[in-house]
Amino acid sequence: MANNLQPQFTEILTLIQTAQQKVLTTANKELIQLYWHIGRYISQRLAASEWGKKTIQQLADFIQTQEPGIKGFERRNLYRMRQFYETYPGEEIVSSLLTQLSWTHHSILISRCKTQEERYFYLNLAATERYSTRELDRQINSGIYERTRLADGKIPTQQPQLAGVFRDSYVLDFLNLPPDHSENDLKTALVRCLKDFILELGRDFTFLGEEYRLQVGSSDFFVDLLFFHRELQSLVAFELKVDKFKPEYLGQLEFYLEALDRDLKKPHENPSIGVLLCRDKDDEVVEYALSRALSPTVVAEYETKLIPKETLRRKLNEFYERFSLGNG
Repeated sequence: MANNLQPQFTEILTLIQTAQQKVLTTANKELIQLYWHIGRYISQRLAASEWGKKTIQQLADFIQTQEPGIKGFERRNLYRMRQFYETYPGEEIVSSLLTQLSWTHHSILISRCKTQEERYFYLNLAATERYSTRELDRQINSGIYERTRLADGKIPTQQPQLAGVFRDSYVLDFLNLPPDHSENDLKTALVRCLKDFILELGRDFTFLGEEYRLQVGSSDFFVDLLFFHRELQSLVAFELKVDKFKPEYLGQLEFYLEALDRDLKKPHENPSIGVLLCRDKDDEVVEYALSRALSPTVVAEYETKLIPKETLRRKLNEFYERFSLGNG
């Protein structure tokens, strides 16, 4: 093939790939709408006592007899369609957000989420972040819903732009670190597992480098990990600590943020943000330390193992109770 033809051939290939993606998207939208309508039909017949429980199996057998090659209409899946409709009874939503996810995504959300609020949280997150089913399952396992809600209540009120982006704790179970790991072990493992780390952070984070060099005067300083957040339009500096949070750690981070803002930040970008990732922290000490922070800063802790979901739910319920009492 002549080299001068390759760009033209690439254009044709791009057209093919774009069309294929549109076909898949359209097919998925039609499938989700079909399952919702079947679910509504079954739900209404059962609610009116026109059908009994055995009717669903009879329906599955009938479909298999009439269309032997068709898949996905077994008794279990038909019940899931009914559950799908009853979970989202408002028809208007079927044509928008729900159709962005596959049926497998919805099966996970219906079976794994306890409340409608939690389900909508993951529904929006999976659509926005374009999670695969494996990634969605991992995020539910890690309790990202509970951790995000807990973090929202701990972001300093003078820094509202950080709420919903940063969390109070991060789960780094994919690093397989020993209990007595060093800061260098943590940094090396995070860079090695960067794809999983960005999944935990959120896909708006773009990695710029490790041990990122800052020159101030005649001295060199190094930021452990430097990212850029596309939505916030801010540089994000991560400093890693393998012990409990100490107020003096903020001084070093503030210095790095000042250097980033003076020497690296572009005119159209927002002030740099600092994240101090510690092995443990005392919330009251953190609150005091951040009360006079000059730059947008988050203090978060990390876990090297998955936090039990029940533990996170209990913490979230306690937070909601305190919030309710505080506003009562």
